[in-house]
Amino acid sequence: MTTTHDENWEYGLRSEGHEGGGEGTATLGEGDFIYEVSGANWGSLPEGWVYKEGTAVDVNSKDQVYVFNRGTCPMIVFDTEGSIIDTWGEGVFANPHGVTISPDDTVFCVDNGDSTVRKFTADGKLLMTLGVAHQPAPKMSGKPFSVPAHVAIDRRTGEFYVADGYSNARVHKYTPDGGYLFSWGESGTGEGEFNIVHNITTDRDGWVYVADRENHRIQIFSPDGKYETQWVNLSRAAAIYIDGRGERELVYIGEYFGGIATNDIGADLGPRVTIMNTKGEVLARVGRESYGDQSGRFYSPHGIAVDSRGDIYVAEVSWSDYGSKMNPPRELRSMQKLVKVSD
Repeated sequence: MTTTHDENWEYGLRSEGHEGGGEGTATLGEGDFIYEVSGANWGSLPEGWVYKEGTAVDVNSKDQVYVFNRGTCPMIVFDTEGSIIDTWGEGVFANPHGVTISPDDTVFCVDNGDSTVRKFTADGKLLMTLGVAHQPAPKMSGKPFSVPAHVAIDRRTGEFYVADGYSNARVHKYTPDGGYLFSWGESGTGEGEFNIVHNITTDRDGWVYVADRENHRIQIFSPDGKYETQWVNLSRAAAIYIDGRGERELVYIGEYFGGIATNDIGADLGPRVTIMNTKGEVLARVGRESYGDQSGRFYSPHGIAVDSRGDIYVAEVSWSDYGSKMNPPRELRSMQKLVKVSD
């Protein structure tokens, strides 16, 4: 679920410049991070199928791409060329939100419509459910779960974290088999406080990175929940993914548009993808223009993942933030692939 900010619509899509066609390809990025991106939806869907909007994406050990969406079928599995390998999840989810794939290729799905976290086999067989469907914890109670958002897995231990995110301001930690360990965080703007705990991930040393979306930052914690540092100078940091395949770990951050009426065509305000190292140094910004259908632009990067080649997959909640408010409403592009063209 994204916050359906009326101002995103009122202050933006009134401008004709944001409704251009998405034909052709564009080249984005800088330095060692240059990408080609098509303006159209990525992935070959069967005739009559829609994403409505892609809400999350992850890649497994075989480079198979899982797109969690709110359309015809909630989980669609593609190969890297965009051909469908598998589909599953019909009739299971109230409102798909986050997907995270474990090192063993099991799949965690966060449903913020019924406030549950479910774990599945790679082909969609249910293994575990945390939370009771449609019985959320009281708002800001600190108890699991009140409209949760995403899961991160510590690849060293199998322990996992839940970002509990929209009506709570907490991170919850669990054992590999789902045993509750502890929680941290509260509402606010200070260190260790959150204003929508949206996406969460870990690095190879077990440090926990939280996309604190409406505080426009990434916060970093030790595995026991101790605040370490924060990265600022971001727009609305919604999505985060760490690729640890290479010698150095790379951090990919998806950011929403952060402007208002008077700067709705301003550059470098998001939506965009920022690539950093784990020291917090910006290596590249991918995308400088405001939101729109034109090739080379984004709407609302809500989920992000990277395959073994370094290609980036971006899932965007374009329906919630923009398309649903058009007259008449229409589905917009919500799933893009950025193909790396330089090393």
